Amino acid sequence: MKDFTEKFLELIRLSATNLPPDVEKALRKSIKDEEPGTAGHGAMETIINNFEIARENSTPICQDTGTPIFFVHYPEGWSTRKIKSQIQDAVVQATEMAYLRPNAVDPISGVNSGNNLGGDHYPTVHFEEVDGDTLTVELMLKGGGCENVGAQYKLPNAELGAGRDLEGVRRVALDAVYQAQGKGCAPGILGIAVGGDRGTSYIASKESLLRSLDDKNEDPVLNELEETLTKQANELGIGPMGFGGKTTVIGTKIKTAHRLPASFFVSVSYMCWAYRRRKMVITNDEVVYS
Repeated sequence: MKDFTEKFLELIRLSATNLPPDVEKALRKSIKDEEPGTAGHGAMETIINNFEIARENSTPICQDTGTPIFFVHYPEGWSTRKIKSQIQDAVVQATEMAYLRPNAVDPISGVNSGNNLGGDHYPTVHFEEVDGDTLTVELMLKGGGCENVGAQYKLPNAELGAGRDLEGVRRVALDAVYQAQGKGCAPGILGIAVGGDRGTSYIASKESLLRSLDDKNEDPVLNELEETLTKQANELGIGPMGFGGKTTVIGTKIKTAHRLPASFFVSVSYMCWAYRRRKMVITNDEVVYS
């Protein structure tokens, strides 16, 4: 198997320093909805100025460079052990080059490893074998602020009047946004998983965040719910960074997973405005980043 360490390093650099075009488009559109002279408008101006400087100087968009979460779709017969080793080498190099901040901390001792490596789960790498000879790697850098305001609900939820249906999903998702206020660094993006067990539900909620903000859910019912949640979240008035305003969420993405009859989980992964996700596709030594 070939060495793709340098390709992984470029994927990390691009993710950490350059917002995807769909995210930039949404943020630039959002500032037009905020009243000039308000704190919300000022926050959006700072956000836009921030990602422009980061791109120009190839420096991290945020001081919290997040947890690196890789989703790897690899051809049959490739070594996942070698792929993971190359990803880890790239993460160490990215840390040395300051594209990533040292973020891997032992939960017991509190000691920072200094190189963003820690045990079997840091960085996080999800593998899936696919047909063909193309390697596809998607990377998400998930900051601590937005990760802290993520939530998981078990339906029914009597306190919120949420039953085991899409209306219940709507109620708990809006509750997650309300509870987050500005602590998730709004305007955010909601990644929602309906169903699964506790573990797979959280993973699926993050997978949904890999979708483009411009796409439509293939399920028309879920697509309508996505649009409704975005609209209603923005009507809460939380606004950019919690300063008040019309832009609290710039997108909602929903994914479903089959569940046990006894369980009905809804997981909400909140992504901050620094929506750092990029994709790398390698076919016959040709590399395409998007």
